[in-house]
Amino acid sequence: MKYPLVRELAADGFSVTVACRVLKFSTKNYYRWLRNPVTRRDFENAYLTNAAIDAHHDDPVFGYRFIADELEDAGFTASERRVWRICSEQQIFCSFSKRSRTSKRPGPAVHDDHVQRDFSATRPNEAWLTDITEHRTKEGRLYLCAIKDLYSNRIVGYALDERMKASLAVRALRNAIRLRDPQGTIVHSDRGSHFRSKAFARVLRNNGLVGSMGRVASAGDNAAMESFNSLLQNNVLDTRRWETREDLQLAIVTWIERTYHRRRRQRALGKMTPIEFEALDLALKAA
Repeated sequence: MKYPLVRELAADGFSVTVACRVLKFSTKNYYRWLRNPVTRRDFENAYLTNAAIDAHHDDPVFGYRFIADELEDAGFTASERRVWRICSEQQIFCSFSKRSRTSKRPGPAVHDDHVQRDFSATRPNEAWLTDITEHRTKEGRLYLCAIKDLYSNRIVGYALDERMKASLAVRALRNAIRLRDPQGTIVHSDRGSHFRSKAFARVLRNNGLVGSMGRVASAGDNAAMESFNSLLQNNVLDTRRWETREDLQLAIVTWIERTYHRRRRQRALGKMTPIEFEALDLALKAA
């Protein structure tokens, strides 16, 4: 709102008429506002709104909780509820990657749902989430299967391929097993055919892992994995048009290992990175 600016200029000796003409509104509307000016709370909300918009612009994946953290770091004092209200009014929402939709329905679950939308864990390798995403290049499509540890949010295994087959999910799972040596870990996925395949189930069974599957067409069953997918979408995929699969593959691997694991701090981890969080966990257990 420009009316407070006119009032400040008038207090400094500037002509109200000239100020209104420069700012392109009538003196009549200004004096009408002056008889019933906005409150201090309105001013504070305006500054908070501008700061929230700036924070969201810097990283579109920020939801209101992350924006509240950014505002606190910038010196603002506001509760999460207040930031949520401002974000709702201004249509500031966390942006998530959009998936292509097909008419093909997922098949029946081959595992029980051992997660029940409780995306929390009390120790490493207690529960993993896995998902496959599709990414386009001028050369063709590239598919990523990633596996995330719910305890530290670390991507413990992943694989990339130009075809979305069961072997892609199997390679990602084997990579995670080699890195973590899990025992009795729950591996939760959607009902895609690659996760229902005999090959994937065999790797689970042979390594003492427990398969888990969510309900059909339920976005909430994949929400915890979508946070990683949306970060990847905004920080890598949407930054440019990718010429080749090799270029995109290198960018994805670099972002996961250098930025997501070692630079991007997460509020759920006490504002630590996944690598820092796991290192602290190991240090506390060793103490």
